[in-house]
Amino acid sequence: MTRQIRTSPAASDQSLHQAYDTALLDLDGVVYAGGRAIGHAVESLAAARADGMHLAYVTNNALRTPEAVAEHLGELGIPTDAAEVITSAQAVARLIAEQVEPGSKVLVIGGEGLRVALRERGLVPVESAEEEGLAAVVQGYGGPDLAWGRFAEASYAINRGVPWYASNTDLTIPGARGIAPGNGAAVEVVRIATGAEPQVAGKPLPPMHRETVLRTGAKRPLVVGDRLDTDIEGAFNGGVDSLLVLTGVTDAEQLLRAEPRHRPTYVDRDLRGLLAGQPEVVPAAEGFRCGGWTAVALNNGVLELREDDEESGESGETEDGGSGSDPLDGLRALCAAAWTAAAEDVCTLDAAKALARLGL
Repeated sequence: MTRQIRTSPAASDQSLHQAYDTALLDLDGVVYAGGRAIGHAVESLAAARADGMHLAYVTNNALRTPEAVAEHLGELGIPTDAAEVITSAQAVARLIAEQVEPGSKVLVIGGEGLRVALRERGLVPVESAEEEGLAAVVQGYGGPDLAWGRFAEASYAINRGVPWYASNTDLTIPGARGIAPGNGAAVEVVRIATGAEPQVAGKPLPPMHRETVLRTGAKRPLVVGDRLDTDIEGAFNGGVDSLLVLTGVTDAEQLLRAEPRHRPTYVDRDLRGLLAGQPEVVPAAEGFRCGGWTAVALNNGVLELREDDEESGESGETEDGGSGSDPLDGLRALCAAAWTAAAEDVCTLDAAKALARLGL
């Protein structure tokens, strides 16, 4: 199937929470960071839900059970049912169950989230590679206290030909103290010891999207995330729209340099974007215009950003000395200029001065 290359953020006359029936929300960097709710998240989600939008929380972290995640969200002021939480542990458990006999034994390298998900699919989690009749090895994030010997246990079984599955391959995981090794780093350890390749279920791959749609029943979902290589690429692979929020790991420069599969449908500051429409980005004489900004790809390899008031000779400043135009509209215009110039590639134009003007 040939997919149209996105060269500009899309517009929406309706607020997004009315245009889509379900928000498929990433957690870390979108809803919370370091265990604390991100600004405007609690009230924005409450308003979207009150107006009829279904909310589902989708995470690649296989350590915690849906019940534990729901409890944490409740503590943050976001009432959540465990059925509204979808994890990569659930996705990989379904993937395994489709390929082995019911009641099969599965060696678990990870935490309680994996064990619960396997039991839900009628499989038997075990701890030793010496178990008779072992049908699979599954590896998921086990937290900082996961013993090194667990990787050896996985390697013993895989080297004997037991099929290997991984919940996800995120190399890092953010925490309260900074960035730590994620499940992808642990998967690399086992890959080095075995030379094998696991079947992977988590974002951005289709098994995770399928699990989410099956559990939510979403007809017109909107993926909401902060990472281009998991959330936005996952939406691309699933053929659904996406909203990138700038409260997590992706910054404006990375967004401009996004390859086609990493370009979101919409971009906004935070979850307040769910409650608003999205402005149109339109071709202008030399570039692309959104709100009070025009972005132009110059022949000298520079992305230039112009504010409307500059062309009219007015100052373009508010009484407090700031710009009268929304900086986010400037970013949307820059995305259109950068993505159009790059087409199927990655934009290499210099956007440093243009982004400095926006302060994003």
